[in-house]
Amino acid sequence: MSKKFLINILCLTTVSFMATKFASAGITGSKHDFSSNSWNTTGEICRVCHTPHNATSTIVPLWNHALTTAAFTAYSSYSLNAAVGQPSPSSKACLSCHDGTIALDSFGGAAGSNFISGSPKLGTDLSNDHPVSFTYDAALATADGGLYDPTLKTVGALGGKTIAAGMLISGNKVECSSCHDVHRGKGNSVTAGRLLLVNNTGSALCLTCHNK
Repeated sequence: MSKKFLINILCLTTVSFMATKFASAGITGSKHDFSSNSWNTTGEICRVCHTPHNATSTIVPLWNHALTTAAFTAYSSYSLNAAVGQPSPSSKACLSCHDGTIALDSFGGAAGSNFISGSPKLGTDLSNDHPVSFTYDAALATADGGLYDPTLKTVGALGGKTIAAGMLISGNKVECSSCHDVHRGKGNSVTAGRLLLVNNTGSALCLTCHNK
């Protein structure tokens, strides 16, 4: 077997591995890949939300999409021990499409006219949705009695990180991105499962935080 033949086999194997790796992870082909939508005249994936120059806001790194200015009705419950108010900037970035008040194609300074619809449209009434933008720490876990301490509970699906390290935003906040990975679904293929961080088969995602 010649040296040249072995090198060719090695190169082909490497290319095949890399193609498989990047085909099964990342935003390409995910629910947030809008490159083939008719309203995305740029054909770019990232530009709908981000831009390398002249960003419109610092709400999220190099943000390029119009931001919602809606007033939201927050979730409340007799059993809720956390203080929940208006969504914080991190979750407002998500709601800038999902509340239905801002068009999907409102990016790069364009007004846009294509609005989200169906089940992905949450609206501005979040009273029937899981609360976001509240602090989830050891004190809340103790007060609630039905939550794991996020600084101690580890999550195998997140590489053994604690809830605090793998799911919470700065300040130990629960945000939209605590359950969803906007760029891909780590617990699923890139085309399935609402981009969940943890596959929710058997309520695994819920039981990551809720001690039931």
